[in-house]
Amino acid sequence: MCAHVVLAEDDHKQAELVRRYLERENHTVAVVHDGRNALDEVRRQRPDLVVLDVMLPGVDGLDVCRILRRESDVPVLMLTARSTEDDLLLGLDLGADDYVTKPFSPRELMARVRTLLRRTAPKQSPKDRVLRVGGLVIDPDKHELSSDGAVIPCTPGEFRLMATLAAQPDRVFTRAQLLEQLHGFDKFITTRTIDVHVMNLRKKIEPNPRKPTRLMTVYGVGYKLTDG
Repeated sequence: MCAHVVLAEDDHKQAELVRRYLERENHTVAVVHDGRNALDEVRRQRPDLVVLDVMLPGVDGLDVCRILRRESDVPVLMLTARSTEDDLLLGLDLGADDYVTKPFSPRELMARVRTLLRRTAPKQSPKDRVLRVGGLVIDPDKHELSSDGAVIPCTPGEFRLMATLAAQPDRVFTRAQLLEQLHGFDKFITTRTIDVHVMNLRKKIEPNPRKPTRLMTVYGVGYKLTDG
């Protein structure tokens, strides 16, 4: 899979290393070294993927991700030296699709890139038809979630969670199963990530988030989506 990638990394040596590995896999790469130029490049080129360092000068990577999510569904893979769970969950909550913590091996990064591109590539399968569960409508082609006719803004992670649950209504998914669907295996990301997505989604789709009737908790197991 060949893709156009915007790489935002202020460390020139690190950026050059990552660029070479991306180009070896036949991706085209635009390299920028600060947050403001990253935003300009993404808006201009509409890439297939953004590889985004958190510690960028000017506008940092978290703010870049926050702004991009208002404008685009472009997949974002963040590079960070911050490895605490709270830091990682903050980035995911802002809409990042995956994280790689520094130091990392270029081979690991390329594997993450391949996985993310496969996961976010348009698919032409029956499963990509509009999903309906009660008053909820999930349209993968438009990447659009609506509740009782109103479009609901959501992050890519929240959307994939809803699409996974809606594909099999009333099926109970464990947190580990949902995490694998959203982010693959990452020792720095925990099942608490799913709880954060669920909490945010309930604020958006439930009449009373404290007493959910759609996105239900099955205690001791996980979550399910119902037509309540």
